[in-house]
Amino acid sequence: MAISADGKIATANRAVSTFSSARDHDHLYELRATADAVMSGARTVDLHSYTLGPGAERFRKLRLGRGLAEYNLRVIVSGSGSVNPTAEIFQHRFSPIIVLSSERAHATALKKLRTVADALKVVGASEVDFRTALRWLRSEWKVQRLLCEGGGELNDALLRAGLVDELHLTICPRIIGGRHAPTIADGLGFSKLADAFQLRLDSTKRVGDELFCVFRRAL
Repeated sequence: MAISADGKIATANRAVSTFSSARDHDHLYELRATADAVMSGARTVDLHSYTLGPGAERFRKLRLGRGLAEYNLRVIVSGSGSVNPTAEIFQHRFSPIIVLSSERAHATALKKLRTVADALKVVGASEVDFRTALRWLRSEWKVQRLLCEGGGELNDALLRAGLVDELHLTICPRIIGGRHAPTIADGLGFSKLADAFQLRLDSTKRVGDELFCVFRRAL
C-alpha cells in the first residue's frame, strides 16, 4: 500500500487515489512478480481501471525467472456480490479471474458473476471466510504466495483474521487530510489496543522523498 504522510490511501471522495511516484508503481509490479495471485476488493476494482496483471514484459520475465507462471491469477473479493460484471478487469482475459463471495450475495448477482469469472467461490455466511478461502486457493489453484492490494476494508478483514505475513508500505510526501479519507485498514478494526495486529520493521529504503518500508508479522 502507498500512503500519504498522514496515513491516507485516497481522498475522502476517492477521486484521487494514485499519488505515489513512478518508482513506487514499478515496486508494485515487482511485488506482483513474486506472487502466484493478486487480490483486490470489489470497490477498488470498480472504481479504477485495474486489471491486476503482471505488467510489462520485463516484470513477466521476472516471474518466469522465479519459476512462476508468466501471468498471475487474479482474485476479487465481493462479499455482497456487488462487483460490476462489466468492470475493466473482465475485459482482459490473459489469466483466470476468481471471485470470492459470501452467502449474503443475492443469487442474481452471483449468476451474473459466474458468466464473467473463471471461478466463483462462496465461503462464509455474511462475510467472506478468508481462512477457508485461502485454503481453497492453495488446494485448488496452487497459490503459495498471495499479494493483497486493498482496499482498506479487505486489508482490515485479513488483519483481523491473522492472515497477513508482510506489509509493504510506501510513505509519500503529501498530506491529504479529511476524517473520512480511507486508510490501509478501514472496517471494524480492533476494539482494544492489546488486540492490535503486531508488526516488526524489517527494512526501510529511501528513494527521493518516498520511504519504502517492509514490516513482517511479529511472532
